[in-house]
Amino acid sequence: MLSRKGIIPEEYVLTRLAEDPAEPRYRARQRRARFVSKNGNCNVAHKNIREQGRFLQDVFTTLVDLKWPHTLLIFTMSFLCSWLLFAMVWWLIAFAHGDLAPDEGTVVPCVTSIHSFSSAFLFSIEVQVTIGFGGRMVTEECPLAILILIVQNIVGLMINAIMLGCIFMKTAQAHRRAETLIFSKHAVIAVRHGRLCFMLRVGDLRKSMIISATIHMQVVRKTTSPEGEVVPLHQVDIPMENGVGGNSIFLVAPLIIYHVIDANSPLYDLAPTDLHHHQDLEIIVILEGVVETTGITTQARTSYLADEILWGQRFVPIVAEEDGRYSVDYSKFGNTIKVPTPLCTARQLDEDRSLLDALTLASSRGPLRKRSVAVAKTKPKFSISPDSLS
Repeated sequence: MLSRKGIIPEEYVLTRLAEDPAEPRYRARQRRARFVSKNGNCNVAHKNIREQGRFLQDVFTTLVDLKWPHTLLIFTMSFLCSWLLFAMVWWLIAFAHGDLAPDEGTVVPCVTSIHSFSSAFLFSIEVQVTIGFGGRMVTEECPLAILILIVQNIVGLMINAIMLGCIFMKTAQAHRRAETLIFSKHAVIAVRHGRLCFMLRVGDLRKSMIISATIHMQVVRKTTSPEGEVVPLHQVDIPMENGVGGNSIFLVAPLIIYHVIDANSPLYDLAPTDLHHHQDLEIIVILEGVVETTGITTQARTSYLADEILWGQRFVPIVAEEDGRYSVDYSKFGNTIKVPTPLCTARQLDEDRSLLDALTLASSRGPLRKRSVAVAKTKPKFSISPDSLS
C-alpha cells in the first residue's frame, strides 16, 4: 500500500514481517502446519460447535468480530427494519382512528398528514432520526401515539449506540495497531556472552510508542506423555531477554530480543542438523502493550518454524547516529551476517567448553592472518633506486 501511494520506493516496502522480496513467495515443498502464521493469525479451524446460542449472549462482541460486509449489512438492516416496523405501527394507529380518510374539519388526527403507508414510513424516519420536516406531527388527540413516539425514540437511541459503538470498535481494533509492529522474517542462533542464544529482531514503524510493552515466547511441538497421551500442541514458555533484562522492553527503536539456551531451555538439545522443514518445532513470539494514543491493549504475534531459524548468524546493526539524532535503516531490518558458531547443541557446548575456546581462538587469528597477507601483497606505487640518487 505504501508503494502504491509513492511514499517509499518499491524495493524498500516493508511487510508485516520485513520479508525478502527476492525470495519466492510460494514453495513447492511440504512443511508442517503452523499454529500461528507469520502475520500473527492463529491457524485453527473451529468445527462442530453445537452451542451456537452462546454467541448471541454477547451480541456486541459477535458484531465486532464479524467481517465488514456482514457488519454493514446488519447496520443497514437494523435501521431499515425499525423504520418499517414503526411505520406499520403508525399506519395502524391512523387506520384505527380513521385518519386515512378524515372529514374536513371534523376529525383531529393522531398524526397530521398521514394518508397512506408511504406517509407513515416517512413519519417513522423523521421521528427516529429527528429530521422533522414540519409536514407531519403528533397531536394531543391520541395518548397511544404519544407513547409510541417515546418508544420509537428510545429504540432509535439504542440502535444508534450499539451500531455506532460497533463501527467505532471495528475501526479502532487493537490488531490494526499491531500491523505496524514488525518482526524479522528469520530468527538466528549464535554465541552471545559465551552462550548459545536464540535471537530475533522486533521493531515499531510508528512514532507513537507502545507503553508497557512485554514480549513472551513459547515453543509448540507434538509430545507424548509418559502415560502414552499424545499432546498435538504442547506449549512451553521460555524466558526472553533484552538489552536491559526482563520481559519489558522500551520499543523506541528496533531491538534484538534473545533467549539464552541453557539447561532449562527446550532448545537445549537443538542441533544445526535439526533446522529443516520436517522438524516438529515452532517458536511463537507474542508482543503485548498499550497503544499510547488510544489506551487500548494490542498484541502482535509471529512464529518461526525450524527452517526459518538460521544457525551461526546474527543481525546487522541498523541504528546509527546522524546529525545529532539516531537514524534507523529499515531496509536492513532482517539482514544477517555469518559469525563463528559451534556446530553442536547447547548441551554439548556446556559439557565441552573447549569447543568455544577453540572457535574464539580461530576467529581471533583469522583477521590478523588476512591482514598480514594483504600487507605482504601490497606494492608501493613508486620507489627510489640508488642509481637515481647518484
